[in-house]
Amino acid sequence: MSTVVERDPQLEPAAGPVGIRAAEVTITERAAWKSDGFLALGIAVALGALGLWGFITAESSESVVAGVLGGVAYVVMVIILASLTVVQPGQTQVVQFFGRYVGTVRKTGLLWLLPFTTHKKVSIRVQNFETAHMKVNDSTGNPVEIAAIVVWQVADTAKATFAVEDYAEFVRVQSEAAVRHVAGAYPYDASDDAESLRGSTDQVSLELAHEVAARVVVAGLEILEVRISHLAYSPEIAQAMLQRQQAAAVVAARSRIVEGAVGMVQMALEQLSREQIVELDEERKAVMVSNLLVVLCGDSRATPVVNTGTLYQ
Repeated sequence: MSTVVERDPQLEPAAGPVGIRAAEVTITERAAWKSDGFLALGIAVALGALGLWGFITAESSESVVAGVLGGVAYVVMVIILASLTVVQPGQTQVVQFFGRYVGTVRKTGLLWLLPFTTHKKVSIRVQNFETAHMKVNDSTGNPVEIAAIVVWQVADTAKATFAVEDYAEFVRVQSEAAVRHVAGAYPYDASDDAESLRGSTDQVSLELAHEVAARVVVAGLEILEVRISHLAYSPEIAQAMLQRQQAAAVVAARSRIVEGAVGMVQMALEQLSREQIVELDEERKAVMVSNLLVVLCGDSRATPVVNTGTLYQ
């Protein structure tokens, strides 16, 4: 007799980081200030011309104000030129101001960003990789080799930069963990219409995609597709499983052959009786059925034997 144990929801462990000082980075992506880079380039050229004029005027007329103005113009010009950056298609710039996250620039081209900021390139292009060929146990305990192709993309550049140390390695490790977890929930093959790794590839791939997506959402990554690329029994049991599959195929083929042979014998007896070609008693029918089944179900060609006597001799 089984006993159902009711658990207090307040005693259940809360979801989230485990540990005394564990904490999750909650920074989310936002847009950073930006302006047209060609406008900043024009202002820098104008400041350069102003600085040159100031230095020439200061040297000719020994004016301190003109010299200071020229020096300030050159300093501002250098600051503006240092704030220029080029963003290529499929790339973003994560902007930081003395360690503080300012925002992300997704607009492409020559841009003018805030001065005294650092820029880190983060690709938002679609990427893919194939996991290692891992040996796992399926739901029945059989060791199988499995690998999957994961197609992913950075969705939140702030989380990808600050929430994890290396988001590319993070998605790779989490994908392998998800493949191991999902592969252990299904049998490699099922004799009936039950779900299996080999027979329900689309469903297993969809579950894999959801599993990987749930694991890498903390890093701001988006999973586009997960597909099984390699699936086989482990070498130590591959030969035995192949023999079992061959035996199952032989049994299934024999069943179809016997089913067809019985139908043909039945049709032959009905046609002989309907057209009254010959009168057969039960014993002659049994002999005829036996001979037809041997001919139809045998692997080799039947050798006919002419009986010149009677059935009862």
